[in-house]
Amino acid sequence: MDLFAIRKETSPRARVALAILSWGIVVGLWYALTRWEFLPVFTLPKPAGVVSAIARLWTEYHLLANVGQSWWRIAQAFLWCVVVAIPLGLMMSSFRWVHDLVNPVAAPMRSMPITAFLPAFIALFGMEEGMKVAFLWFGMFFYLLAVVVEEVNKVDNSLLETAYTLGAKRRHALWLLFRASFPGIFSSFRILYDIGWTYVILAEMVNARRGVGYMVEAARKNLDFERVYAGIIAIGVAAFLFRWLLGFLERMLFPWRRAAQASSAPMAAIGAGMKTKAAHEK
Repeated sequence: MDLFAIRKETSPRARVALAILSWGIVVGLWYALTRWEFLPVFTLPKPAGVVSAIARLWTEYHLLANVGQSWWRIAQAFLWCVVVAIPLGLMMSSFRWVHDLVNPVAAPMRSMPITAFLPAFIALFGMEEGMKVAFLWFGMFFYLLAVVVEEVNKVDNSLLETAYTLGAKRRHALWLLFRASFPGIFSSFRILYDIGWTYVILAEMVNARRGVGYMVEAARKNLDFERVYAGIIAIGVAAFLFRWLLGFLERMLFPWRRAAQASSAPMAAIGAGMKTKAAHEK
């Protein structure tokens, strides 16, 4: 087996084995660093202590309730992102003057460090729930807007020409563009949720009484670094599960996308083989 063949797919069994190996290396390094005390114990606690702290998070610190609160904050911001970004992105791709009006503001925002805006959001919205949801919305909105514009731009003009030939009006054409681009937009929701989980930690460190960010910050203030690392692991697991759920929904809602990708791979391989054969014949 050629391990260094370019773009060669690995088998499912090999993928599982490699995943176990990679995490085994991470845990092994962690154990070695703490076993021989290369780092102070309060900066990197031992794996066994973190495992026991995870159990304490579950039994003593309301882990599920905190994860649920963080998820609810992300879900609210996510919903408002979808409600605003999809129609606006559709208008930007359909009418160039809208794009030229909005993009000069939206494009620089995608390059700005969103965390720098937190003090401004505290000043505008206070330190309660409204600020946290607004900050998360701001962190996710410009990414989704760019994705919507890109996906709508990918829709072939021949679809619009066919629709106009059949007597479609402007509203029908806009609906067609939305339907044709929505599977690609939905695929971006997983990354959008990842962005939400990234920023919710920061938002919940400000005057929060519940949430995973609050849970980690409270542990840090008490210098309980075993609980800090346990909270980090819990956040990662929760984010991964929600990402997997969105991937599952995508496969259920748009099964033809996966089938199209699978069918295009053999055709690409055949095309490459034919080109190679032609090159040898020359």
